[in-house]
Amino acid sequence: MKIIPNVLTDKGSKYAVSGGTATSRDAANDFIKQLKRNKKFAKATHNTWALLLADGTQIKNDDGEGGAGAIILRMLETADLRDHIIVVTRWYGGTHLGGDRFRHVKTCVDAYLEVK
Repeated sequence: MKIIPNVLTDKGSKYAVSGGTATSRDAANDFIKQLKRNKKFAKATHNTWALLLADGTQIKNDDGEGGAGAIILRMLETADLRDHIIVVTRWYGGTHLGGDRFRHVKTCVDAYLEVK
């Protein structure tokens, strides 16, 4: 598991990104459980994630951040990164970000892909 804890902050909201190998929905769920063993991530407002399996199966979970999982999934497809889960975590800071939140998801995934 690789975690980048402080990717960006905007209007009080803080973002992190993490990822690792996952070859099934069950493995993705196990990854999320392991991530949430860290109390900081367990208390996050959103742990949005996506996984593109080797056979092309697409799995995503917005965790209340509507549309964010689709962004991660598209970026996994573009990078042709398969059997690898990427999780973007957000701690809500009290101010709505509007469309900026989608740019922030992209920034987080880009940061992860750079160091992967």
